[in-house]
Amino acid sequence: MGLRMGRLANIVLNVMSLVLVVAGLALVSTFFFGSPVPSPVTGGRAADAQNFEVPVLTKNAAPASAERQREPEVRVPEDRTIRITVPKMARVRDAVVPYTTGNDEEALRNHVGIHLKGTGFPWEPGANVYIAGHRLGYPNTPSFLAFFDLNKLRKGDEIILTDSLGRRYVYRVFRVLVVDPTDIYVTRPVEGKSVVTLQTCTLPDYSQRLIVQAEKV
Repeated sequence: MGLRMGRLANIVLNVMSLVLVVAGLALVSTFFFGSPVPSPVTGGRAADAQNFEVPVLTKNAAPASAERQREPEVRVPEDRTIRITVPKMARVRDAVVPYTTGNDEEALRNHVGIHLKGTGFPWEPGANVYIAGHRLGYPNTPSFLAFFDLNKLRKGDEIILTDSLGRRYVYRVFRVLVVDPTDIYVTRPVEGKSVVTLQTCTLPDYSQRLIVQAEKV
């Protein structure tokens, strides 16, 4: 009888150990890759495993003010694709950022970030070039940990954009802030400045957006 009870106790302990291991793995997975359930902010729209959301701009959300008009002598590239390098961010080196909408999840997954459609270009004076990327992203894709180091940027750090003609635009960080996902004012031009804005999620719950803005020098 005692032998049987001992075997039964061992079986129960083994089952409980397995349950705890599975639960632990689930907890780790949730921390690194986020909950698969969209946050209330997304309203059922496309969201990745991190509840990541990029603003989807309306036609007038980022107005092309007089400050954003191109100077006549500036040559505008036929190919408007830009590349980004951030020396302080290990995974952002001469990386293509396609010009697309904020709900283009395929582009977000397959690049370090996207250049938000409706915002400016680096050759436009007074523009706000808005680039968003995943903090954690998807393993085995360019998005994986792409903007993980964004929180390391400080005032004076460089962000470099390159257009399809090979022209480089150097920016220096002047502001770092955290906003709610609905605060799309950060996509608009900044008075008196030509800027690039980088966006990613805050950790650990992805409930807000980390914003870094840099001015062209």
